[in-house]
Amino acid sequence: MTAYTTLRQPAGMTAFVVIWVGQFVSLLGTSMTRFALTIWAFQVTGEATALALVGFFSFAPSVIFSPIAGALVDRWNRKLMMILSDLAAGLSTVVILLLYVSGRLEIGHLYIAGAFAGAFEAFQFPAFSAAMSVMVPKTHYGRANGLVSLADSATTIVAPVLAGILLTVIGVGGVMTIDVVTFVLAVAAVLLVAVPAPARSLEGAAARGNLWTESIYGFRYIWQRKSLLGVQLTFTISNFFDAIGMILIAPMILARTGNNELVLGTVQSALGVGGLVGGLVMAGWGGPRRRIHGVLLGFIGSNLLGMTPLGLGQGVVLWSIAAFVMFFFLPLINSSNQALWQAKVAPDLQGRVFATRRLIAQISGPLGMLIAGPLADRVFEPAMQGDTRLSAIFGPIFGAGPGAGMALLIVIVGVLGATAGLVGYAVRGIRQVDTLLPDHDAVTAFGHASSQNSI
Repeated sequence: MTAYTTLRQPAGMTAFVVIWVGQFVSLLGTSMTRFALTIWAFQVTGEATALALVGFFSFAPSVIFSPIAGALVDRWNRKLMMILSDLAAGLSTVVILLLYVSGRLEIGHLYIAGAFAGAFEAFQFPAFSAAMSVMVPKTHYGRANGLVSLADSATTIVAPVLAGILLTVIGVGGVMTIDVVTFVLAVAAVLLVAVPAPARSLEGAAARGNLWTESIYGFRYIWQRKSLLGVQLTFTISNFFDAIGMILIAPMILARTGNNELVLGTVQSALGVGGLVGGLVMAGWGGPRRRIHGVLLGFIGSNLLGMTPLGLGQGVVLWSIAAFVMFFFLPLINSSNQALWQAKVAPDLQGRVFATRRLIAQISGPLGMLIAGPLADRVFEPAMQGDTRLSAIFGPIFGAGPGAGMALLIVIVGVLGATAGLVGYAVRGIRQVDTLLPDHDAVTAFGHASSQNSI
């Protein structure tokens, strides 16, 4: 008998939960920093454009670099990729903290730091998603993704309230210091667990090549499966309009309430409560058997019952109710879509395919963020002030004070965002994707399956 025992790293579902806890803590710190810097940026500039550009520079690199990141995720250790992503995000926060403490922080620094962290975030999504596929049984994909949505939503509830309290006690610098500590905890959680390498499939072996070939492989894979391409194009539609609406919620509320941080925090917490409840439902239920229904009905519900009433509201009560409803549907959308792709794509291809899938779905998001600020500041806000044709038509509904133009724009994009779900149901290849494409384990079992279908 040996004098010692080997300490085994947690594996399987236990390992997933450990990583999930670490990511939850990290997301909480990041959300508090984002809330604090949103208040700081709006107080400094007073413009929606500044907040929109912060979102654009943070998000665009994570989308643009996705194909290369996905190829590297399939080549390299996925555990290492998650660690590097967390470390880069932590480093950008440290730099912003040092600039703030020294009194040198400017709005442009947020653009640069956001772009740096966003480039490394391109690795996080495909690495974590692909790792989950080999750690969690297929029957629990919906529930595991529900837990991921649950963490996102819980931080949305807690972060604004906690950040609002901490801002009065330790200030923006103190909030960012806490954020740095949470990044360390997230890295430690990943280091503690075992993340198995995926089994090699015949299709994965055939897809090997140089970095350029593997980077574009995801495009070929999705193009050959028109139903999956169609699903992601519905996200392209929805994400464009949602990006405009989401980026304007904070400046609209601040403009309509005279920079009332408590009201903004309350509405953002309501977003989180809705997502939390939706995540709990998904974690317990697992989603509809035909996952596409969760995606398409979620688009319609989130936009028509959430985004649109949020723009119509002029007080904290209606804003909060609409925010709750809007985010209640998000776990249904994202968990159903994630479970669909995890079931259809072989694990050793998921890095490349998921990264390309992210690019297709979210490439419109940065564009929406980029035009949201100018549309609000230069078109809709002026058009709703004073004696104008637009204010004469919509003034009785939205009022004529600051934020009225942004509210009208939010309602417009809410209605247009719902069209993604309607388009999906109108196209056979999208609404029947669950049955038209075989699961990857069925392909492995029978040695072949058709990779093409028609929309």
